[in-house]
Amino acid sequence: MAAFCASGFSKYATQTIYCKAILDLAMMKFLTAALFAVALLPAAGLPFSAQAAELVMFEQDGCVWCAKFNAEIAPGYAKSEEGKVAPLRRVDIHAPIPPDLENIPVERFTPTFVLVEGGEEIGRIRGYPGSEFFWFLVDELIAKLPEPTKG
Repeated sequence: MAAFCASGFSKYATQTIYCKAILDLAMMKFLTAALFAVALLPAAGLPFSAQAAELVMFEQDGCVWCAKFNAEIAPGYAKSEEGKVAPLRRVDIHAPIPPDLENIPVERFTPTFVLVEGGEEIGRIRGYPGSEFFWFLVDELIAKLPEPTKG
């Protein structure tokens, strides 16, 4: 049957449709398995080489400077060029640290912003220095990323 389908044409329309259905089903099974395997990489603690950069914000409840950041920067960060290169990810320092960040030292001082790519720290900003200085410091961190990540 495989040779019949591989020939690429048939004199009977129903056989052609049947072959196309078999090939479509095989492709769907392959794609499903591939997507499932890729989705399990982070859960298994395996490095994912295509993992994009992200700006991890270590924060805690009651942090005045976190609230100031939330008012001044957070609303527009995702739409900024910096936010497109390194999306913001928030982590509460009192909650369990996600497995993909276990190699990143967590400080008690909040907020602390850590630029991470592929599970490795690129650099950090301790505290929130105000909107003008924040953008300058984030740009300095992003400049340390390898070229393909910057897009």
